[in-house]
Amino acid sequence: MQLPTATEARNTLHHYVTDPYQRIHAEMVAAAVAGYASQYNANTTLWWLTGLWHDLDYDLHPDTHPGPALAWLEEWGYPEEMIHAIEAHAEGFNGFTTTANSDLARVLRACDEICGIFYAYRKLNPIPYQDMKVKSIKKRLAENKFAPGIDREHIYTACTTLDIDMDTHIQQLIDTLPEPNHA
Repeated sequence: MQLPTATEARNTLHHYVTDPYQRIHAEMVAAAVAGYASQYNANTTLWWLTGLWHDLDYDLHPDTHPGPALAWLEEWGYPEEMIHAIEAHAEGFNGFTTTANSDLARVLRACDEICGIFYAYRKLNPIPYQDMKVKSIKKRLAENKFAPGIDREHIYTACTTLDIDMDTHIQQLIDTLPEPNHA
């Protein structure tokens, strides 16, 4: 299957996702996941698209997410690797039990929740991602009152299954997160 262009992919995102934060989150996760693709000799476009669409149904179906998106992606003919990764990123939520058993799935899990920490930190300290320090992000990650909706255990577990230490993972994200069109 031919993957959509970035413009087509963003048009699909904007069709299903109307919440401005969720759109920013999608772009952040897409960049983070794509940033890992070369380390796994993977298709950067597929990895970016998986990150971009990982919450495609969240606005419309938060209580059954990612079930509807999985059905859409299967109907649209997208690769099983993408579908598995999106399903596995929801392990432990809304009754999903699929374990991440591919590099793409493990990377998506490791990047998803922590992007929320980066976003919240940037709202508090409006500096470019590339100017952030690992120590500062780790400090905020350890503070449960900071961005309390972020599942820290999910982040730690995901890094363990990815077999990467937290400092390296945070530095990877600092190096790859794009500068958003928000403050």
